[in-house]
Amino acid sequence: MADLLKKPFGTHGKVHEITPQSAGWRYVGFSLYRIRAGETVGEATGDCEVILVMVEGKATINAAGKEWGELGERMNVFEKTPPHCLYVPNGKDWEATATTDCTIAVCQAPGKGGHEARKIGPEGIELTQRGEGVNTRYINNIAMEAEDYCDSLLVTEVFTPAGHWSSFPSHRHDEDDFPRITYLEETYYHRINAEGGWGIQRVYTDDLSLNETMAVYDGDVVCVPRGHHPCGAPHGFEMYYLNVMAGPRRNWRFVPAPEVEHMF
Repeated sequence: MADLLKKPFGTHGKVHEITPQSAGWRYVGFSLYRIRAGETVGEATGDCEVILVMVEGKATINAAGKEWGELGERMNVFEKTPPHCLYVPNGKDWEATATTDCTIAVCQAPGKGGHEARKIGPEGIELTQRGEGVNTRYINNIAMEAEDYCDSLLVTEVFTPAGHWSSFPSHRHDEDDFPRITYLEETYYHRINAEGGWGIQRVYTDDLSLNETMAVYDGDVVCVPRGHHPCGAPHGFEMYYLNVMAGPRRNWRFVPAPEVEHMF
């Protein structure tokens, strides 16, 4: 069985740390901090660029030699308001001091020194509908291809209503053959808006040499090294996920699964 489902280490401090080495791939890193008011965390970016996403709560942030003030607004991710984020290039440091209890995601990928530190959102991030019927979901694009903030990172938030599917119709981005398809590794940080609630994520290849179906709970991360990767939210369980993607080029091109090709 592939080791794609990552449970949080606990409920306080750094509760996730996924590196290219631990994931067995080359580009994407993802960490998550859950800290209390008054606590401080920080890291050096090294050879990676970073997007800090204030998933919940507020913190004052110093990064790349500048004070950025207090970032964050929503206290519960399911408020669906646009996130406050900060881009930090490679070769810099960042430090965050919580002014409320907060959850901070650290999205990482190789940096090339091509961009300066900058705030991302909440201005310019608008909750957008994608899909229709029970495939309807809502997107907060943080740094996708149209936003030229980054060297490598592609980052977005997705809200899937209860009873709906997302990352569907099934698709893959696991070959470096632009413009037909691009190779992008991906992480999904899941939240579920129900006590004890759960969702489903499947990761599978066309030949089923990789074929995993996982129950995801609040706070879990799923790694997608290759293959198709749809998500389902059962009735009564609203789902959120934060996607981080990166690969050899910063373009998102995908190929649908054969069984859903007629849906595109």
